[in-house]
Amino acid sequence: MDREISREVRQRERRRRWLKWATAAVALVVVIVGTVGFSQKSVDGKHLEFYAIDRGPIEISALANGTVVPIFEQVINSPINSRILEVYCQQGSLLEEGTPILKLDLQSTESEYRKLLDEEKMRGYQLEQLRANNETALGDMAMKMEVDRMNLQRLEVEYRNERYLDSIGSGTTDKVRQAEFAYKTGLLELEQQQKQYENAVKSKGADLKIKELEYDIFRRNLALMKRTFEDAQVKAPAKGILTFVNSQIGGQVTAGSHIATISDLSSFMVQGEITDIYANRVKPGGRVKIEINGSAREGYINSVNPLSKDGAVAFTVMLENPRDEDLRSGLKGTIHVILHKVEDVLRIKYSPFYVGKGEYQLYVKTKKDRLELRDVKLGNSGSGYIEVLEGLAEGEEAVLSDMARFGKSGTLKIKHL
Repeated sequence: MDREISREVRQRERRRRWLKWATAAVALVVVIVGTVGFSQKSVDGKHLEFYAIDRGPIEISALANGTVVPIFEQVINSPINSRILEVYCQQGSLLEEGTPILKLDLQSTESEYRKLLDEEKMRGYQLEQLRANNETALGDMAMKMEVDRMNLQRLEVEYRNERYLDSIGSGTTDKVRQAEFAYKTGLLELEQQQKQYENAVKSKGADLKIKELEYDIFRRNLALMKRTFEDAQVKAPAKGILTFVNSQIGGQVTAGSHIATISDLSSFMVQGEITDIYANRVKPGGRVKIEINGSAREGYINSVNPLSKDGAVAFTVMLENPRDEDLRSGLKGTIHVILHKVEDVLRIKYSPFYVGKGEYQLYVKTKKDRLELRDVKLGNSGSGYIEVLEGLAEGEEAVLSDMARFGKSGTLKIKHL
C-alpha cells in the first residue's frame, strides 16, 4: 500500500523542476546574445575619423584638377635640321644666362650664312651703282634742258628782233616767220624734254625704291638667318635649372624639335583643367583654393584658355606664395574654383568620398557605441566643407573614413582596445 507523498516533498520537487527550466532559459538567452554579439561586425574606433555636423558658411566651388609648374619655363627647340655634336650640361644643372648647353652641327648653316653675307655686299654695291647711274642720267637730262632753255631764250630774242626790224621796214616777213618757227619749235622741244625728265625721275625713282625694298627684304632674311645661326649655338636664355636636355650625341634633330628646357624652380604656379560646364564662370581674377599634399593654399585665376579641348577648359593660377618651399614641379592637386558664398548652412567636412551633389550612404555614430548606415543627401561643396541637405542633424557625428570594406552593413559595433 502506497504512502501519500507529503506536501513538502511535492513542493521541493516542483521548485527543482522550475529551477531546471529557468536555468535552461537563462542559458539559451546567453547563447543567443553571445551568438548575436559574436556575429555582429565591429570596427576599431581608433581608425575612424569623425566629424560633428555643424552650421556655418560655405564658399561654393567647382572642382578642377591642377598641376604645379614653374612660373618661368622656356622650351628650346632646334632652329635647324642638324645633329648633336656635343652636350655641355646635364639635366639638373644650374645655368647662368648665356651658358652653352649643347653644340649642333653648323657647317652647312655657317656656309650658307657666309654666302648670304657676300650676296648682301653685292646687292649693296648694285644699289649704290643704280643710285649713281640714276643721278648721272637725270643730271645729263637736266643739263641738256638747261642748254636748250638758253637756246630758246636766244631764239626768242632773234624772233623779237626780226619783228622789230620788220616793223621799221628793215626786215622781211619771211625772216620773221623763220624766227617765229624756230622759237616755237625750240619751245615745244623744251616742253617735251621737261616731260621726259619728269617721267624719268618717276621711273628711276620707282626702280630705286624697288631695289631698296628688295635689299631691305634680303637684309631682314639675312638677320633672321643670323639669328637662326646664333640660336643653333644652343645657350641658356636666362638663369635657371636645366630640366631637360637631349643628350643623344650624334642624334639627328629636326627644325622645331624639343632639345632642352630651362626652368626657374624657385617660383611656381598651377595649371588647371575644369569641365567646360563652368567655362562662363571661370574668369581671370577669380579666387581659388588649392589642396596639394594635404595642405591648402590660396590664389587667383591668372588666365583662361578660351578654347575647350576634350570637354575641358584650361586655366592658370597664381599662388599667394609662389615661392613655397614645399612645392615641386609636377605635383598634382585639387583646385576649388570659388563660385559664390552661402551663409549658415548645415555642413560636413570635405572628404574624398564626395564626387558631387547627390545621394550618399554614411555611417553615423549612435549613443551605444554603434554605427548605423544612413542615407543622406549632400549639396555643393567648397572651402573644405560639403553642404548637408537631408539625413543628418546638427551635432551628429558622421564617419569620414573609408568604410567600403564593410559593404552595406546596417550597423557596426565600435571596438575600444
